[in-house]
Amino acid sequence: MVQSNEGAVKPRIVVSDNDFKRLTDLALGAIDRFPEVAQELEIEMGRAEVVQEASVPANVVRMDSTVEFRTDSAQQRRVKLVFPGEADISQDKISVLTPIGVALIGLAAGQSITWTARDGKQHTLTVIAVEQPGAAASIVAFADRRKAARSATADDDPEPPRAA
Repeated sequence: MVQSNEGAVKPRIVVSDNDFKRLTDLALGAIDRFPEVAQELEIEMGRAEVVQEASVPANVVRMDSTVEFRTDSAQQRRVKLVFPGEADISQDKISVLTPIGVALIGLAAGQSITWTARDGKQHTLTVIAVEQPGAAASIVAFADRRKAARSATADDDPEPPRAA
């Protein structure tokens, strides 16, 4: 975990080398128009563990991921994290160049983070599930995986099909 300049401990985050380059460039290009959020994105990229695209775990929020999360007010939301030109709140597409977008990038299912909204209020969110583009059937919610792991036993496994 990393200590932010506000004293809050932040969880470990992982980003792909491709997302790292694109997001770093985005932050640098947006510094004049959106200084606070661009600076936050730069800070997040500076503390991220950067790995090759194929090495990013499937349960990690990256660009174009669909993420389900719960807020500190117990509200649950499902959004897609996109670049600014694709953002459309009516379609639940949130820009990475927003405070909540910056908070989500790189988090894994089960992780929580405290972030500051544009109005200056602090909020906490917890990632519940992450779905990658084209991988909807293979992603299982964090809580469901934990429940399945606790209840699984060798006797529960069905026998393999027999050849006729």
